Amino acid sequence: MYRISILAVGRLKEKYLAEGSAEYLKRLTPYARVEVHEVRDEGFSDNPSPAECVQVKETEGGRLLKHLRRDTCLIALDRRGRMYNSEEMAGVLEKLALEGKGDITFVIGGSLGLSKAVLDRANMLLSFSNFTFPHQLMRIVLLEQIFRWFKIARGEQYHR
Repeated sequence: MYRISILAVGRLKEKYLAEGSAEYLKRLTPYARVEVHEVRDEGFSDNPSPAECVQVKETEGGRLLKHLRRDTCLIALDRRGRMYNSEEMAGVLEKLALEGKGDITFVIGGSLGLSKAVLDRANMLLSFSNFTFPHQLMRIVLLEQIFRWFKIARGEQYHR
């Protein structure tokens, strides 16, 4: 069975986001052991300098890296990553499992993105779009897609 972690900067503050997350976590129960770990987001000024942006990402990145299991396959969500369609990504997960890499961690950065250290540690950079998404909403999108990937991989019906 897969062991999937979602490592995210910040917590879900809005009730509807927390409810959406809980719903997809429940739906994923038959397919994988899924856990979510949140790390505190770092505050920053309204108009942060490039140096402040780097410092914030490094601080958040350090918090994220402390939660990684040594042998997990780290997939970082980053707009510069590779884009896959749902069928292709279902195949990626199946391939990882066949290679004995069923311990997978997806990492979602904060408002400013992920640190260089986290990106360097990642086994794969994954992009969902050229658009920028709020990191809290991205968690729900990721959970829904993971559910979809499992449905596809098992040949089960999923609404279109």
